[in-house]
Amino acid sequence: MRILAIDAALPAVAACVLDLDAVEPASSETMAMERGHAEALLPLIERVMAKVDGGFASLQRVAVTVGPGSFTGIRITVAAGQAIALACHAPIVGVSTLAALAAPFIVAPFDGVVAAAIDARHGQVYVTAYGPDGRTLLSPRRARAHEALRALGHGPLRLVGSGAYLLAAEARASGLSAQIASDASAPDIAYVARLGLAADPATAPAQPLYLKPPDAKPFERPPLEAPAVV
Repeated sequence: MRILAIDAALPAVAACVLDLDAVEPASSETMAMERGHAEALLPLIERVMAKVDGGFASLQRVAVTVGPGSFTGIRITVAAGQAIALACHAPIVGVSTLAALAAPFIVAPFDGVVAAAIDARHGQVYVTAYGPDGRTLLSPRRARAHEALRALGHGPLRLVGSGAYLLAAEARASGLSAQIASDASAPDIAYVARLGLAADPATAPAQPLYLKPPDAKPFERPPLEAPAVV
């Protein structure tokens, strides 16, 4: 099976093509960026696919990151993936950014909790946690750092993601054992692809995972007042 993985949910735009049982992607590109995801994503995907024998016609599955992350970034990632999957007659699956951040560190021997945390600003994090066997111990949520730490238990903790330092500071203050394994702001796109290959399209839909409402709100026009009768 050949999969195209796409990610623009966090401060990067990335895509890769990975064949089942392959050690390395057949083609991959990642660009770190804070803004401009919508303009950069499709040209990047085209460059990645241009290096693959068979091009888009060779794809048998598409995986997209569904969040948590940027509201706009998630929407363009899912939209691009759905369009490509439809054109290629391929199934599409959704992959959590938190799961992709944690995945490289769950496989390593560690008798504790692997927690992936994304800085959600204002002292909050998007967080989830896994046991050494990959079992989900804490479902994805948005919480203040001290609340997230309480939910993670007594450790030891292996922390990954842009919110790792926030959780590590809380852990030190509480006397818990915690190590920062990675402070990456976006997942390795190859792990998005690997999780996408393992996912079941029936249980991993390509639907946005929003853990907070969008910052932008629709404008509501105040009701017009009836003219005064003289």
